[in-house]
Amino acid sequence: MTKPGLITDVSFPQTFTDVLYLTNQGQMPPEIRRLLKDKKVSYCVVPIDKFPQMLYRLDLIGTAIIDTGGLNTSQQQKLARIIESIETKNIGAILLGSQSEQPVKSFSLSSAKTSFSMATTVKSFSIDELWFSISSNLAYRKKNSDIIVKPAISPSNIPTARSNKLAEQLKVTGALVENLTEQLHLAGIVQHDFLPDTMPNCDKVQWATTFMPAEWVSGDIYDVVQIDEKHIGFYITDAVGHSMPAALLTIFMKQALVMREGVNGGSRIFSPAEVMSNLNNRLAGQKLSGYQFATCCYCLLDIETLQLTYSRAGHPYPILIRPNSQPEQLEIRGPLLGIFKDAEYVQQTIQLQPGDKFLLYSDGAEPFIGGLDDLAGFNLKEEFCKIKDLPIVEMFDKFNVLVKEMEIEPGEIDDVTAVGLEIR
Repeated sequence: MTKPGLITDVSFPQTFTDVLYLTNQGQMPPEIRRLLKDKKVSYCVVPIDKFPQMLYRLDLIGTAIIDTGGLNTSQQQKLARIIESIETKNIGAILLGSQSEQPVKSFSLSSAKTSFSMATTVKSFSIDELWFSISSNLAYRKKNSDIIVKPAISPSNIPTARSNKLAEQLKVTGALVENLTEQLHLAGIVQHDFLPDTMPNCDKVQWATTFMPAEWVSGDIYDVVQIDEKHIGFYITDAVGHSMPAALLTIFMKQALVMREGVNGGSRIFSPAEVMSNLNNRLAGQKLSGYQFATCCYCLLDIETLQLTYSRAGHPYPILIRPNSQPEQLEIRGPLLGIFKDAEYVQQTIQLQPGDKFLLYSDGAEPFIGGLDDLAGFNLKEEFCKIKDLPIVEMFDKFNVLVKEMEIEPGEIDDVTAVGLEIR
């Protein structure tokens, strides 16, 4: 006999669905199912292996819950791509580990006897806290799209304020908004101070960068560092999420990404794969609240031999633009940072030559540069093709204009960051 709640027939959503529950367990925990029914939230349960069939229906999803329990190695590697696909649609993803036997403090008056753990930590949280994350994600989704999301509180339960009281509240709210705007403005200035002031240009290499936050602060950060006389390390990291929480995580990433270590009075330069592995373990070891993880691509350039070695963690593939050749995406596997401790990262090396341009960028730049299509492969945008053969500095100047002038839907606006180099 089939166990109650087991997935026997997958039904993909045809209309807007509040919660997509992805799992390898064959069913949704009854506590979560009961929560969603009590809150009158629509949902669908889909096996993780069936996610590719959901790619063209993500516009119908409000938020996603991913049950990471019981994933095999192959599914763990696919998880990074799943989260990337969900995040690019401005859909919040909640990663669950396993159900916990230990009760945790609940927001409700009654004690919570049901708790769950986050995917990469032993920290437990109650079913009420799970609902808080779900409702927050749905509210954010509503803000950034034209989808109408059912409010968590029925309008009939909201008391009608008197006009004079409302005016007073609006005045206070206006002051709070003004203060918050100023604080965000200052936070953006502080974050900008963490970016490099100058580029290590030389007779062999010319650099150019773009940093355009979607709001006051950015979930992206980059750096270009002259490690020693012959090596330059550079990277872009993108904290998954938006606004202040993502910006705070970028500051941690900036400090946690270490390019070399002291050895016997000297120093040893870490390989890109080591940099990614060390950064991932530091992020996963923080046991951060919520579902905070990041993407990154780190590169190490030898300016004498012009060999460039790179490693990737869930980030858009870098692009090699070679004279008289089609631009090439340099594909390399690597899971997101902060999900699985001791995750494996690999690296690849290419030989650069005069005239080559190498481009790193965050996913917010993909609408202006191009991307990888499952059917058509890698395609550059027509507008970007017109500027790709210009000298790197001029190319980035034109790219900045392109970003500012191209019309983007409000829900599609994201931080745009790019780092490029050209071999003179």
